[in-house]
Amino acid sequence: MEITQLVTIDFETYYSKDYSLTKCTTEEYIRHPEFQVIGVAMKINDGETHWHTGTHAEIRSLLDNVDWRISGLICHNTLFDGAILGWTFGIYPAFYFDTLSIARAFHGTNAGGSLKALAERYELGQKGTEVLDARGKRLEDFTPSELSDYASYCINDVALTLDLFKIIGIDFPEHELKLIDITLRMFIQPQLKVDDALLIERLQEVREEKVLMLEGLMARLDCDTPEAVRKKLASNKQFTELLGELNIPCPLKISPATGKDAPALAKTDEGFIALQQHDDPLVQELCRVRLGTKSTIEESRIERFIDIGSRNKGRLPIPLRYYGAHTGRWAGAEKVNFQNLPSRDAKKKALKNSVIPRDDHVVINCDSSQIEARILVWLSGQEDVTAWYAEGRDAYCEFASKVYDRTITKANPVERFVGKTCTLGLGFGTGWKKLQHTLKTSPPGQALPDDECKRLVKVYRELNHKVITFWAACDRALEHLANWPDDLEPYYLGEHQCVMVDRHGIKLPNGLYIYYPELRYDTSELKSGYVYKSRRGKINIWGGAMTENIVQALARIVIGEQMIETNEQYRPCLTVHDAIIITAPTKEKDEALKFIMGVMNTPPEWATGLPIACEGAYGDNYGSC
Repeated sequence: MEITQLVTIDFETYYSKDYSLTKCTTEEYIRHPEFQVIGVAMKINDGETHWHTGTHAEIRSLLDNVDWRISGLICHNTLFDGAILGWTFGIYPAFYFDTLSIARAFHGTNAGGSLKALAERYELGQKGTEVLDARGKRLEDFTPSELSDYASYCINDVALTLDLFKIIGIDFPEHELKLIDITLRMFIQPQLKVDDALLIERLQEVREEKVLMLEGLMARLDCDTPEAVRKKLASNKQFTELLGELNIPCPLKISPATGKDAPALAKTDEGFIALQQHDDPLVQELCRVRLGTKSTIEESRIERFIDIGSRNKGRLPIPLRYYGAHTGRWAGAEKVNFQNLPSRDAKKKALKNSVIPRDDHVVINCDSSQIEARILVWLSGQEDVTAWYAEGRDAYCEFASKVYDRTITKANPVERFVGKTCTLGLGFGTGWKKLQHTLKTSPPGQALPDDECKRLVKVYRELNHKVITFWAACDRALEHLANWPDDLEPYYLGEHQCVMVDRHGIKLPNGLYIYYPELRYDTSELKSGYVYKSRRGKINIWGGAMTENIVQALARIVIGEQMIETNEQYRPCLTVHDAIIITAPTKEKDEALKFIMGVMNTPPEWATGLPIACEGAYGDNYGSC
């Protein structure tokens, strides 16, 4: 239905020292027994802003006066206000706008996104502080004067939000607005559910496995309790001391933070991986138990999934941050990161298996195949390698065949693994040392000598010489962006006119930018180079890294356009990296799978000749497809 009016809303709710959005996730906060709406300010189009307070029924009655079927909702952080509107009052507008999400894309993820910061940036006025005085006060605790002040504060927030929307939202790309709406509905109107029975069973297994591992080492380590064993092995300091007692030196690495030696005891550290292969079975056992007990991530995730399901009648709201990364990719949020649920370990896959559709539906997962590798060679003009993908050949085997000078097929898993690792890792300037580490630490793992890893890098760069040329073009672009010449006109990067460099940054085909704030050439470090400012501090950037940024951003645009087209028939319920997940009625599962694969096998209009492809499947749960 066509949107004919805009409704700007801001809810004010009860919070206290121990119960607030700094202590709870959005979902926990709204579903909490102490949740209470103090009041809401609402403006329709450019009309007068009204403040409403009172009982739940009174506020609901006022909200029902709006025809939400034709209304677009505007909030600053619609994840919060939109969820209140839906979960508390059962109201779901025709479209969700969100100035917070728009600002993240419009200014870049490193810019301040709070309403206060944006109001100051655009000189819209001052955001009040009355909310600070409301801490610990329920509606019945406010005096008439205090409630009046709170109403003024809330009305002002609505005015700031609408004024901000008129500046950054009106001309924001329409397709990106649609992606914001799709993303918010994943949370506000969830389609997936939680199989809590499966998770309860797995949680018990996890706890029993941990106790058994710890009890098995109590006598060996002279500990009275399993907890004492756990502490001894989880602590870097005590684990190092324990190794010393066994006359085994602790593996070391250079700390990126201090530049000094530090224990190399993370699960991906080469030193710790080597320690797991020690001749002494006791050392092997210590490492195994340390890996099994140090992290409680699986246990805590299972508990969180169970709790979410119990609060939401089995439904699973999916919180994703639109434009969560520098390149525009979605990111996990609200302590529930669906971007990295375990999938290799059969037991740990219980989390994915617990994500199920509603009755008489299936889950369909459609994943783009090697989309970044495909975009990289296409954008660089490496036509011979691009042809591998266009002709449906296995690019990993093709590259491995060049490396080993013989035909490699899927029947050669080790060689294909090397080809895959090189194909996915060397396109953005990875050196031989990092390649060696990745080959050794990624399953199935392959330990190669220095000279062989250097050769692999050389083979890749000779075969993909146009990619190397693209790195150099990006190096020149960094030089221009750091100090844009007055007579320089904007220009395209690569062999296809879809990525433009101008004085603001890298302009993408969706009209948005990759920004490098305060980009400059830094000579303060031992190795000089370009750096830009981020909230995490100074970030190094060079041609290969910029290439990676651009390729990831383009892949995100491709998947975003596919989500919008998919949404015409099946609303996406989740996106993970380069995959789109939907649910569909069981009776039309084949038709739905064919539809989404057709969408994801078609390149966008701005990428003529880009050989994209996908793989898809359906199942009774997320893990099975």
